[in-house]
Amino acid sequence: MMKMNEPVASDDAEMAWAFPSVDPGAKPLGGRVMVQIRRSKKRTTKAGIVLVEETKETEKWNTQIGKVVDMGALAFRKRDSMESWPEGAWCQIGDFIRVPKWGGDRWEVKVPGEDHSEDPALFMIINDHEVIGKITGNPLETRAFLCVTKLK
Repeated sequence: MMKMNEPVASDDAEMAWAFPSVDPGAKPLGGRVMVQIRRSKKRTTKAGIVLVEETKETEKWNTQIGKVVDMGALAFRKRDSMESWPEGAWCQIGDFIRVPKWGGDRWEVKVPGEDHSEDPALFMIINDHEVIGKITGNPLETRAFLCVTKLK
């Protein structure tokens, strides 16, 4: 039975593509949280529209939706005593969260079995207090803010 406010993916294949299972090649230390950033849509939409590289890059670097994949030993704890924060941890491994657009440490990892034309997985490490919010709906439905400029 599904819990209230639990994210639901309408398409398991799309969720697996957006958050592929891949070794990030790093581990967060101290009070840091490692997040896998949602990959942007494939190069061609379901309707057959081909997305230009600039659109994909803009969405990729503006996306603020991620999945918590690991946490340092001091995450959501008082640094001097190791006691949990009074309000508890803001998120757990497996939760979908909003992360800052700027800051943190970001890197890409090639997804095994995919050719070089597919987008790599994108990871980010942020400080625990930089978690913006927890996603309570479908993490695939929230889109990045894209600025569109009209050319003359």
